[in-house]
Amino acid sequence: MAAKQAEVVDFPKAAAPVRKLSSTEKIWGKLVCGHGYAGIPSILLKAQRRVGITPMQMNIIIQLLDYWHEPTRRPFPTKRDLSKRIGVAEKTIQNNVRELEKAGLIEREIRKTAAGDYNSNVYHLDGLVAKIKALEPEFTEEREKRRKMKKDLETPAGLRKA
Repeated sequence: MAAKQAEVVDFPKAAAPVRKLSSTEKIWGKLVCGHGYAGIPSILLKAQRRVGITPMQMNIIIQLLDYWHEPTRRPFPTKRDLSKRIGVAEKTIQNNVRELEKAGLIEREIRKTAAGDYNSNVYHLDGLVAKIKALEPEFTEEREKRRKMKKDLETPAGLRKA
């Protein structure tokens, strides 16, 4: 009697994992988000007036955030690029950046080319980041107060803890 050869069965290949859409992709669509998007903390938006940032300065900050892709590589758009994006004169950009610098929110680093010509500034937003981080505990405290108030409102009076 001839020996029967064992049949080799391949393991099924695992399907490539399907990446779920992020909430931003669900809102704007994958194609729009494929062109990038800026990370703007809600505290910055909510505390704009409190921090003393004008609407024009906020627009400039948002534009700078759109250029800031890596934490270690600061944004360095030209004043011309910023003015074209926003639709204002370069002098408007320059004046508002100067005010943001006076407020300690932005620091400009002058860059020069190898030939010694001026290049676009590098913008350090460390002051802005520190200011927003310093506000975070107050926002957390306020959120906790709202949660507690909601819980108290939803709990029948006889079951509430004193």
